[in-house]
Amino acid sequence: MNSRNFLPAPSPTARALVTGASQGIGRAIARELAARGYNLILVARRQAVLEELAHELPTECEVRAVDLADAEQRGKLIEEIREREITIIVNSAGIASFGKFINQDWAYETKQFELNATAVFELTRAVLPGMLGRGEGAILNVGSAAGNMPIPNNATYVFTKAGVNTFTEALHYELKGTGVACTLLAPGPVREATIPEEEQTIVDKVVPDFLWTTYESCAKESLEALALNKRRVVPGPLSKAMNAVSQVAPASVLSPVMGWFYSKMA
Repeated sequence: MNSRNFLPAPSPTARALVTGASQGIGRAIARELAARGYNLILVARRQAVLEELAHELPTECEVRAVDLADAEQRGKLIEEIREREITIIVNSAGIASFGKFINQDWAYETKQFELNATAVFELTRAVLPGMLGRGEGAILNVGSAAGNMPIPNNATYVFTKAGVNTFTEALHYELKGTGVACTLLAPGPVREATIPEEEQTIVDKVVPDFLWTTYESCAKESLEALALNKRRVVPGPLSKAMNAVSQVAPASVLSPVMGWFYSKMA
């Protein structure tokens, strides 16, 4: 294994950009990057939440309240970051829907596609020329273990995540030898370390506690994998099991079972 550290060193002029930074995996990765000394650009829709996070972190943090599902807002951010020294990008923003595709709200489904897929595609393209020109950089795209298989009642989500998974892994190989790392984060269930009983979803109740991955451990494992330029990182025991099963189990067996489970979340 190559022991080189592919994470560019922090510098006063450089920025690590994190989308979906207001919550979940994105927020945890932003915290971990700041703890390692990186100045950040935090991107999400909620200005107040981002500003609160920025004030908590020990490094310089710029806030960009942007709805990445909106082409106009996304375009303005892309114009900016093309001219900035973005040495690390973490594309974490995403949403999901559950239930039969034909019954879903079409506006929400198209928004989901724009956010989960198009934004990842366009933001990655915006920062890549600068990374290649400098001969260093790191790209972490958040796909999903769900993108490995067809899952009824989750069709749009798995459509987008299958695209992110294969797009990122293809780029990983294209960028070999350039100094730019490209890693797919393909998590399964991830959550806070503790969830009050009244806030637990059906997934929280069905999946035993020891199988969950926390946002904090997911962030650390993901950045360690990115530093090593691993093709894919799958944090946590349940995620690893889902990833392994999806590689060998026939879709004709696995998909109906997963579809039944996901129908309960609709």
